[in-house]
Formats: sequence, structure tokens, C-alpha cells
Amino acid sequence: MTALDYNPLIVQSDKTILLEVDNSRYEDARDAIIGFAELIKSPEHIHTYKITNLSLWNAAATGMDALQIISALESFSRYEVPENVITDIEDYISRYGRLKLEKLNDAVVLRSDDEILMQEVIRNKKVQRYLTEEQIDARTVVVQLGARGYIKKALTDIGFPAEDLVGYVDGEFFPFHLRDTTRGGLPLSLRKYQSEAVDSFYAGGSAVGGSGVVVLPCGAGKTVVGMGVMEKLETNTLIITTSTVASRQWRAELLDKTSLEEDEIGEYGAERKEIKPITIATYQILTYRPRKSEEEDNFPHFYLFNERNWGLIIYDEVHLLPAPVFRVTAELQAKRRLGLTATLVREDGRERDVFSLIGPKKYDALWKELEQQGWIAEAVCTEIRLRMDDEHRLQYALASDRSKYRIAAENPRKYAMARQIVEYHRKRDDRILVIGTYLEQLKHMAEMLNAKLLTGKTPNKERMKLYDDFRSGDVDLMVVSKVANFAVDLPDANVAVQISGTFGSRQEEAQRLGRILRPKNDGSAAFFYTLVSKDTKDQDFGAKRQLFLTEQGYKYVIKDAFGGE
Repeated sequence: MTALDYNPLIVQSDKTILLEVDNSRYEDARDAIIGFAELIKSPEHIHTYKITNLSLWNAAATGMDALQIISALESFSRYEVPENVITDIEDYISRYGRLKLEKLNDAVVLRSDDEILMQEVIRNKKVQRYLTEEQIDARTVVVQLGARGYIKKALTDIGFPAEDLVGYVDGEFFPFHLRDTTRGGLPLSLRKYQSEAVDSFYAGGSAVGGSGVVVLPCGAGKTVVGMGVMEKLETNTLIITTSTVASRQWRAELLDKTSLEEDEIGEYGAERKEIKPITIATYQILTYRPRKSEEEDNFPHFYLFNERNWGLIIYDEVHLLPAPVFRVTAELQAKRRLGLTATLVREDGRERDVFSLIGPKKYDALWKELEQQGWIAEAVCTEIRLRMDDEHRLQYALASDRSKYRIAAENPRKYAMARQIVEYHRKRDDRILVIGTYLEQLKHMAEMLNAKLLTGKTPNKERMKLYDDFRSGDVDLMVVSKVANFAVDLPDANVAVQISGTFGSRQEEAQRLGRILRPKNDGSAAFFYTLVSKDTKDQDFGAKRQLFLTEQGYKYVIKDAFGGE
């Protein structure tokens, strides 16, 4: 047996990569390929990754080149890497940046050193509509006014993403700095990876930086990265968040950790519509349309994007960016744009639009690395499979495909199992979240456990009170709907019991795990339980949700609880 026989990768000609889990080099190989390949499925023994055009372009944007990628594959591959895979990697990596958008006098121009490529591109119908008839020379053509975002999307769609070197407006100057200590008296400085993320985005203030996505785990301080970028730029900033609660948490963080005062931060949402040098809005208010409006594009709050001379727009949880905001973002390419997220995966498949209109991935940190460094808590992930009783099995068998998942997700045997888990962790003085999707299931769970229930219908004032009680220890258990997936700051939560989820949503799995990953004062682990109904769509979708955790280096312990008691 040769040394190669011990290598864990098999690279196939269709650009899929098989990774052997039960191999001593598994973790090293996984870490080597995750920067340029997407995880497709992760059963027990062999994980499947896929090299895509977009995964290669994101790798190129973070500084990886074809030689590094090919070298990583060859170092861990059991067999020779297929020649066509090597050729495709070299080809697609080289496509990123062969076309460039630059500024010429007051115009935006599309330029390439490859004259033949330029002639091919300007004759493409998808691109042609965004170009003027003014061709400077054989390698340079003027872009239509206001079409900078649209042409970037079109070029990405045809397989030649442009490097945007036009630069940005500075926006209205606004002095701003991070404090050395929080207002609560705690020392404050950026962690090494947070500084690296800020520097990767800022790029010394050059046109190379200024737009893109920073990928960090929940609990790793994405908000602090946003504030670090704001400090670099010192400009009027618009921050867009997922909810009013998230907006108020951003506001609290800004007041605690920066030089900002109360009257310098505006909240633009359903309850208040303040516009200040630093303004925090929600996706919901921006995409609101009057019910009686006959105009499809009538979004009355879009005026906010032009209400001040913004120099920076921060898109929190950018993987949830609604489609209408993509459209307005296409017209905001002169503004610096920072996307913050725990995962680039979008359930609607529009990762390419994030790449084109917000910008490429600028920084990504492996969750397990941050865990090893103590910045996020160690997580123990367990899937418990429960059978359904005969009555529900028959109901499931006779149901339509559309109804099967919900029947399985609401398996009554989950109640007893969840109660066992909660009782065990309460004896350890743990802080517990029971998380689900279906309101009737959650109501029953809350009544059974005599626990507080938090849903989308809970008024904001009551939500904030519940969060405060949980942080103080007055409440050690909450039953929460998917409203708690996003931006809920509950640093003391260390147990999550997931009783139902949104089909196979990887992004939801990331968010829910993130709720319990804040590092604990005593260094203890976090526990993430998922309850699924055995041999049903619930189990199938659970496997899809787990893809994200596998991608980040976590392993599920799978247990069968045959009776569910």
C-alpha cells in the first residue's frame, strides 16, 4: 500500500469530490477544500463536495489562485486528479477579473486586455443592453449611466465576472471610533480574525476593497466587524437588519462600544422613522408595499437609500436579503457595501446575485478553528430519531406529499423526549431554548414545560423583557419560534432542542446553532439536539440541514429512541 492509498479524497471528472470521513487526514483535507468547493451531501462515511464556477470565483476573490487549489487537490487525492478538472479550474479562476470596470473621466468603462474576449462580450445580448455605443478603443467601451450593478450581474451570468475598480463615493463625513473600553467598563479590542476581516474588506481604502461579504459564525462578533469597518470609513452609514429586535440590538451595541451618542443613531422601522448619520432599518420596512397599490415596484420606503449621502451600507444576515432589495442595490454600486452572514447558502439559490451586487466573499473563518481558539463554545450535536405510533404512521402514509413533512415534524412523541432533555439540563443549571416552526406544536410544548413562549406575534416590548429575564437568569427556559433564528442576543443560552425546522434549510441550522455558541464563562460546551421522526421526510430534511454543520467540521451523534419515551 502506497502513501497515496491513505489519502481521503477522490476527485472525479464531473468536478465532484468524495471525502472519506474515517481517515486520519479527513480534517486537514476538509479544511483545504472548503475554500473553493461546496458541500453537497454528508452521509456517515463519504461526504460529497462540488467545485462550481461561483465557488472558484469566491476563492479567487479571497486571493486563492489555480495553483493553490490544484495543489490542495493533488496533496489529498488518492488518485490522479482528472486533467479536465485541472483545466476547468485554471480556466474559471482566470475568468475572474479578465474584464474590469474602471472610471474614465466621469464615465464607467468596461475594459479588457483580451481584445477578442472584449469583442465577444460586447456582442452578447445580456451585456449589450447596458453598454453605450461609445467604444473608446477595441478593448474599452463606455457603460450606460447607472448600469454598473446590472452589467456586473450580466457578466457573472455569462461566466466572466468583472473586477470592479471604479471606486466609491466617500459619503458625508461623520467622526466615529471604537472605544477602548465599553460603557460598562470592559476592555475592548478587535480579535485577530475580526481585524483580518475588516482589513480584507477595507483593502487600504483602495478600489479593490469596499464591497463584499464577511462570513463568520453566529456569536463570533459580526456586529463588531461592521463597527470596525465603520471606524475605518468615518461616514454616514445605513445598516439593514432582519427585525426590529435586531435593530435595537445593533443600537445597543453601537452605544456600548463606540463614540456614538443616542441622538446620532436613527431607527427606521414600523414604530419609528428616524433618519440620522447612523440609521438602522429593517428589510421588512424597506420591502413594504401598500396593499392597494397596483404598481408592482411601489416600495415607498426605498427613498431611504437616497435620503442621506451614505458612504457605507451594511446588510446584516445578507443571506436573507429580499429580492426587491437586490434591485435597488444594483443602483447603489457607488456606495461601499458590506454583507455579514454566517453562511453564503441561500434557500432561493441567489448566491450569484449576492456575489454580483453586494460583492464577493472577502473573509471566511472556519467555525471549528474559532472554537479551538475559545472564541465560540464547543458544540455537541445530537440527532434523536423517534418512531411514530401506528395512528400517525397511517396518517403519514395516506397523506399527500405536501402534508407528509408537517405530520412527521409534529410527531407527538417529540414532546416526551424534549421534556426528558429539558429536565436533564435543568438539573445542570443550563439555559435552554426549545425551537420549532409550527405554532400549535410550540404552544403545546410551552404549556407542558410551563415555559415562556416567544413567537412572531409577541410584541417587541414583551420580547425584550423575555430576553432580559433570560439574560439575568430569572428565566432559564424559553420555547421559541423561528423568529428567534436571527440576531437574538442570548449569550448565556447553552442548550437548544430543535423539534421542527423549515424543511431542509441549511441557513436555519446555522442560525439556530449560533444561538448557543457564545463562549461560556466556565468554558463549558453547548448542546444542540434535533428531534426527527424516523424513516420520514422529517429525517430526510434533517439530513439536508446538517450539511451546514458538517461543512463547518461538526459531527452529529445519531441516536434511535424507538419508543420515544
